[in-house]
Amino acid sequence: MEPQPTEARRYAAGMNDWIERDATRVWHGFTQMATFPLQEPVIVDRAEGRELIDNEGRRYFDAISSLWVTTLGHHVPDLDAALTDQLGKVAHTTLLGNGNRAVIELCEALARVVPLNDPHFLFASDGASAVEQALKCALQYWRNIGLEEKSGFLALRDAYHGDTIGALSLGDGFHSEHFDRLRFPVLRAAGYATPGWAEQACSMIASNAERLAAVVIEPLVQAAGGMQIARPDEVRMLAECCRENGVLLICDEVATGFGRTGSLFASRRCGIQPDLLVLGKGITGGYLPMSATVVSGRVYLAFMGEDLGPRTFYHGHSYGGNALAAAVATRHLELLVEWNVLANVEARSKELAQLLDERIAPLRAVTGVRLCGLLGGVELAPWISARAVCSEAVRRGVLLRSLGQVVPLVPPLTTTSEELERVVSVLEQAIAAVGENGADG
Repeated sequence: MEPQPTEARRYAAGMNDWIERDATRVWHGFTQMATFPLQEPVIVDRAEGRELIDNEGRRYFDAISSLWVTTLGHHVPDLDAALTDQLGKVAHTTLLGNGNRAVIELCEALARVVPLNDPHFLFASDGASAVEQALKCALQYWRNIGLEEKSGFLALRDAYHGDTIGALSLGDGFHSEHFDRLRFPVLRAAGYATPGWAEQACSMIASNAERLAAVVIEPLVQAAGGMQIARPDEVRMLAECCRENGVLLICDEVATGFGRTGSLFASRRCGIQPDLLVLGKGITGGYLPMSATVVSGRVYLAFMGEDLGPRTFYHGHSYGGNALAAAVATRHLELLVEWNVLANVEARSKELAQLLDERIAPLRAVTGVRLCGLLGGVELAPWISARAVCSEAVRRGVLLRSLGQVVPLVPPLTTTSEELERVVSVLEQAIAAVGENGADG
C-alpha cells in the first residue's frame, strides 16, 4: 500500500519538525507529496560558498548548483552588494511601455557577449516562459512578413524545454502524457544519442521548409534528457541547414548558458548564430528568477509598424525585467570575467573527467559517463536505483538529484579541485552502498 500523506507527515514529525511543516503546506514540483517526508528531504536554512546548511546545521556540497542555476556559489558578497544597492533605488517597475535603468544596463552588457547580430531582449521569470516567448516571436515573425503558412516547429528526441504548454509540446517525454490533449504537434527528429542525428534533422528540415517556422534545439548538451552531448560540427551542420532553407533557429541555452559548458554560450562554442536565443538559470548567478528571449535584429525589425498595429508583439509578463534581478545579472556578468571563471571551468572539467574515468566509469553499476564543461552525468545500470544512490550521497554530505537512471553532476563554476574529489569520492561510496544493499530501480 502506498503511504498516505498523513502517514508520511507522522513519520516526518518524528524526525524533523520543519519537514512536517513543509509537507503540511508546500507542494513541490516533480515530487510525489504522499512520500515526500519519507525521502528525508534537506530543509535548507542558509548557505556559505558552495555549501548548503540545513536547519540542524549539517552541511552539503551543492553538486547540482540548486538545479543548475548557481554559478559562483551562494552568498557571494559582490552579488549581495549589487542586490542591496539596487534595493536602495527601486525593486521593480513595469517594462510595459516604460523603461528601467538597471534593465537597460543589463541589455547593453548582454548585447556585447551574446552570439546574435544586433540583439534585442525580452524578459520573463523562468526558462519555460522564455521558450514560449521565442515560439510566439517565431510564429508572428513569418506572419508579419506575409508567410503565414510557416507555422510548424521541429524539435529533437530527448528534448526538454520546460513545462508550460508550448515548451512541453517541444519536449519529448518527462511524463507529459497527462497533457497530450493540450500539446500541439511538432516534427520530431532524432536526439543527440542517435548517430547521424544531424543528417536526419537536416533532411526533415529540407523536406518541410515551406511550413517550418523554426527549429528548436539545446545546443551541445541535452541536459534534462540525460546529459546527451553532440559534437559542435553536428550543431553547425543543423544551423547551416536552417539558414539555407529559410527556417529560423531557436537555441535554448537555459541550461548551457553563462559558462556551464566552458564557453559563455554553447552556441558560440559551436560556431553558430541563432535567430533567437533563450536564456535563464545562471543569468543571475542563481540569485533571482529571471530569463530572457534574445532576438536578432532581422527578426526584431519585422515587428516594427504603426502604434499598436498588427505587427506589435502583444506579449509581456508583470515581473519581466525586474530591476533587482537585472542589477544582479549585470554584476554577475562582470564577475565571470573578473574572476576568470571560464578558465576555472576548463581546468576543473579536465580534472572531473579524469576522476570519473578512473573511479566511476569502471564500476559495474555504471553504463556511461558524459561531461561537457561542468555539465555532466553518470548513467547507471537498470538494476541499481539512481535515486537511492543520490539519497546515499546526501547522507554523506553531497547534494545530488537523479534524472531517471542518470546522476547529474552540475557543480558551481567556481568549484575547487578538492571539492571535485569530495563529490567523486562520495558518489563512489554511494554507488557501492546501494549496490551492496541490493537496491534495484
